[in-house]
Amino acid sequence: MPTKKPNKAEEIIKKVFKEPDIAHGLKEFEDLDLKTILYITEEEKGRYFVKDLKSGKTRLVYDETKKKGKPEEIVRQLWLYKLNKIYGYPFERIEVEKSIHFGREIRAKAADIVITKTDKITPYIIVEVKKPDEKKGIEQLKSYLSAEGSEIGVWSNGIEKVVLYRPYPKEYEDSLSDIPRADQKIDDLFEVRRTWQELNPKFDFVHIVRSIEEAALAGSGANVFEEIFKILYAKLFDEKLARDQRKDQEVLFRKYKDPEKTYEVINQLFKNAARQWPDTFELSDKIRLSPQRLNVCVPFLEKVRLFEVGQGELEIIDSAFEYLITEVSKGKKGQYFTPRHVIKMCIKIVNPKTSEYVIDPACGSGGFLLHTMYHAWEELPTEAAKKEYAAKYLYGIDFDDNMRRISQALMLIAGDGKHHIFKRNSLDSRDWTGYEAEEARVEFKKLLHKFDNPADDKENQKSFRHLDFDILLTNPPFAGENKGDAGLLRQYELAKSDGKLKNNVDRHILFIERSLDAVRPGGRLAIVLPQGVLNNTNMAYIRQWLFDKAIILAVVGLHVNTFKPHAGTKTSVLFLQKWPEDKKHLKDYPIFMAVSKKPGKDNSGDYVYKKDDKGNFSYDVNGRKVLDHDLDEIADKFIEFAKKEGFSFST
Repeated sequence: MPTKKPNKAEEIIKKVFKEPDIAHGLKEFEDLDLKTILYITEEEKGRYFVKDLKSGKTRLVYDETKKKGKPEEIVRQLWLYKLNKIYGYPFERIEVEKSIHFGREIRAKAADIVITKTDKITPYIIVEVKKPDEKKGIEQLKSYLSAEGSEIGVWSNGIEKVVLYRPYPKEYEDSLSDIPRADQKIDDLFEVRRTWQELNPKFDFVHIVRSIEEAALAGSGANVFEEIFKILYAKLFDEKLARDQRKDQEVLFRKYKDPEKTYEVINQLFKNAARQWPDTFELSDKIRLSPQRLNVCVPFLEKVRLFEVGQGELEIIDSAFEYLITEVSKGKKGQYFTPRHVIKMCIKIVNPKTSEYVIDPACGSGGFLLHTMYHAWEELPTEAAKKEYAAKYLYGIDFDDNMRRISQALMLIAGDGKHHIFKRNSLDSRDWTGYEAEEARVEFKKLLHKFDNPADDKENQKSFRHLDFDILLTNPPFAGENKGDAGLLRQYELAKSDGKLKNNVDRHILFIERSLDAVRPGGRLAIVLPQGVLNNTNMAYIRQWLFDKAIILAVVGLHVNTFKPHAGTKTSVLFLQKWPEDKKHLKDYPIFMAVSKKPGKDNSGDYVYKKDDKGNFSYDVNGRKVLDHDLDEIADKFIEFAKKEGFSFST
């Protein structure tokens, strides 16, 4: 009797999925014991085959000589296992590599897996795993559904999955949050009641946003950013109500069998959210998708929990918003997304305390605020304390609607339904008057700087120019001038020369002065600036002005690749401490200087990751690749410098 060959599943799976550029993955199967499901043997020298769970035959999965694997085959076998053992479909109802009928033709294209109805003839569920790219995979899947008249299609690359539902012969494709088990009907998947506690706080938000965009909104003519954000706000509002006010904690945000009912429920949740969290949408606004398209969107979000997500999930949401706004704007807004390793360096150097108020007057998508919150959370002992910090100490202003909404959404999630993110023109005190600025004035009033002269104080409350924040972190927009706007320019010392008002001043110059006005004496700042501000001869007056107003703590020159592909401007981060009222202005003191040589990006703006001596990527404790940059090292060197100089905030 021949000896059974040893199962090399564990060894070969590692080789097949070793390279990070492999689009297939195993996340979908993380709860399965792969080595007991898959049987992989070396049938020929250096060529490894897996036993097909349906036919018992073997299929090539890895060629040692070519160093090439077939991850899609492993994904297919694991889907066969799930369909049979978890969803309960017998193998006699499952076909592998079934030819697809396109009209009268039977083309060479074959569906990876087809589940038939109980008659073992009529296609019921089609599974596509060959196309690892979501967009191409869904397009392929839709063509199969149309050709075969199948009701359900699954696209999966092992990392993500999308379940399409086409109530044939209707023209539109719907979506489901899962496929039915063999003992279920499709109707059993509609109107599934869930409580807030049953929602899943672990999810891939980038995948959710991409899936909504590809499966529901592609070709719809809708403003993708607007409609996804409306759906998100409806979801947030429903979760907050379910958690805090509904006795049974039931969530209403779900797919209903009748698309009209789905639209009625979700749109009403959105309208209530707009009233609950004003200054984000107009009260008269509504979801502008058709009921059918909205019915496709909802299943992608109905199972996940946005409130009370952890830091890792918030970072994923942050990444998804970056993806969304970049896609929608074709990169035009990309400069607003300050690379997160730059943000982390700034926060590490400025070292915000848990009792200090923080502002970003050009907050964009809220990166500085979000990571300041993470920094503070490390010192806070309870979830309640973390929520209070997020809701109380972080402030942001931005005039760009889409970017501001991202900041608001992230702070709503982190701050338990509260935020201090406002749409105002940070540079123009005139924008703080009038009815529409009332809410911002109320929130900022407690942080107004108190003058000795009551008349000055009264005027300050009107303009909200001088504030008492402890920390300011910002990457203001470099582009744009203020040519001819005398009403704005006369508010700034840096807009005057020899007592005369200049005709035009770059926006980032005004932001320097505005930023110093926003912090209390002794307050700390980190501001990203074009390097020319710090070394061009025609900018010497700005440097002199800065010496008069603040202590220069540090200057960190960033690599030219840091902001690519969105911008190639050479930049530096300037770290300041506003002169304390009781401290004599020094004329000579040490300043920390550093230049980044490893930006974590290549010349094309793609991220670069660390590798070990064998060429393998390095991973952090969360399983994420480690960016190859030197900004953490620069921050550590500054901390050594700060302790040596006795800076009180460095401890």
